[in-house]
Amino acid sequence: MLRHLRALALDIGPLRRRREFRLLYTGQAVSFAGSMITYVAIPFQVYELTRSTLAVGLLGLAELAPLLVTALVGGALADAHDCRRLVLIADATLLVLALALVANALLAEPQVWVLFVVASGMTAAGGLQRPALDSMVPRLVPREELPAASALESFRGNAGQIAGPALAGVLIAGAGLGATYAVDAATFLVSLVALARMRAVPPPPDAAPPSVARIAEGWRYARGRQDLTGTYLVDINAMLFAMPIALFPAVAERYGGPEVLGLLYAAGPVGALLLTLTSGWTARVTRQGRAIAVSAAAGGAAIAGFGLAGPLPLARAFLAIAGAADMSSGIFRMTMWNQTIPDSLRGRLAGVEQLSYSIGPTLGTTQSGAVAAVAGVRTSLVAGGVLCVAGTVALCALMPRFWRYDARVPVSA
Repeated sequence: MLRHLRALALDIGPLRRRREFRLLYTGQAVSFAGSMITYVAIPFQVYELTRSTLAVGLLGLAELAPLLVTALVGGALADAHDCRRLVLIADATLLVLALALVANALLAEPQVWVLFVVASGMTAAGGLQRPALDSMVPRLVPREELPAASALESFRGNAGQIAGPALAGVLIAGAGLGATYAVDAATFLVSLVALARMRAVPPPPDAAPPSVARIAEGWRYARGRQDLTGTYLVDINAMLFAMPIALFPAVAERYGGPEVLGLLYAAGPVGALLLTLTSGWTARVTRQGRAIAVSAAAGGAAIAGFGLAGPLPLARAFLAIAGAADMSSGIFRMTMWNQTIPDSLRGRLAGVEQLSYSIGPTLGTTQSGAVAAVAGVRTSLVAGGVLCVAGTVALCALMPRFWRYDARVPVSA
């Protein structure tokens, strides 16, 4: 019995055995939690200053626009330069931007335009940083430990998504926005120290300088692998139809008001965290395309259940299932990418992945809100969940190589 429980538990072996991965993981865990504090604080301050939900919505568009450029550029840079240095530069930039938020919050009249500029700058820096981070892990951890490393990264993300917003609420209420942003700035100092202690992570010896042609090469490679394209499209489909965060305020009102809203936001990350804590089994799955598809469909079904749920505990349970399904899909996607993408293309493919991961939620927010405005919140939730399942089935039928993917069989572009 004990042996079976150990097989299910989160494998922390890469942290014990790989010094460079441990340093990167620790620094990024702290800085990501800080970023999640600011993720909550900036929209809060925008609404506090403007009393406009439209202004908060436009903040999302301001953050998305620079990402469309920097994710692709960041991918090309990650394939041609020392990834550790790129991450260090990005974190230093984020530290300066966090300090700008502190200064703005301490003004007698904080400026809304500063929040928009800094939010855009942080997203741009993140777009440059993410491909380098994704490229580093397969160079720091051997292939057989990549599933465990993917699960650990997922755990780090979910822990930050739970702890960061919770701490943000406490800090905003008790210490004010200036101190809240200062905590985020301090977390980047921790990350910079960890990065400074790491060895360089240089590109492959034959890496060419970044260029438009190099970016296009990454796109051609992604299009040429149906199994890889399937991971992007199934994820976009799931986020387009089964990520109804924009409807949470309306749902919370049905269940009793603002005090319920935080419970709805936390339910998905809690489910995802529970999945990662019992993710040992994922390393034994070799048909990862099939696992991604099943996870995405399960998430859609759970969102439909959330729309139909009556009591609040049942609604939160469905959201937790959806979060666990999304995390399961994420672990298998990261494992497939890390095990099969050539080292020379990792950065550019990470840029493509970042675009798919970022565009989906933005379109999903618009979609769910528009359907809810016309047909009602419940219809939007149920229809979105059903369409997620149907879209996943259709994509698997259109891309049989994705459905049949097996990690034991070598891939070819």
